[in-house]
Amino acid sequence: MNKRILVLNGPNLNLLGERQKDLYGEITLDDVNNRCMDLAKEFGLEVRFEQSNHEGVLIDLIHEARKYAHGIIINPGGYTHTSVAILDALNAFIGVVLEVHVSNVYRRKEFRHKSYVSLRADGVMAGFGVDGYELALRRMASLLV
Repeated sequence: MNKRILVLNGPNLNLLGERQKDLYGEITLDDVNNRCMDLAKEFGLEVRFEQSNHEGVLIDLIHEARKYAHGIIINPGGYTHTSVAILDALNAFIGVVLEVHVSNVYRRKEFRHKSYVSLRADGVMAGFGVDGYELALRRMASLLV
């Protein structure tokens, strides 16, 4: 049986490739999903991709993942720094959690240096651009062997 992974993206990540290209690049979220799908096949992983600009929807997706997923790769966007509710949902998930950020949050404004999600994450990829998703997927595969 293939291991199942939820790749979850928070607010504004649907605008990858369109906004602040100097910070986030020109690759779209669909491009990221396609690259991850190709890589997942190499590792025999099943990957489900979701994105929402709404905190409650993200929480519902994490709750749902408790029933089918072995791991979650999450880029919580701006909720990284504000959402105890997402942290609580992740704390109820039994499985690997990896946090991804396209930019190096530590080179940005100080409020971005605090991540609630990191309190639950088994690893964090930040500042690798969209390649961070593939790095996270590779790490996930090694942890789920």
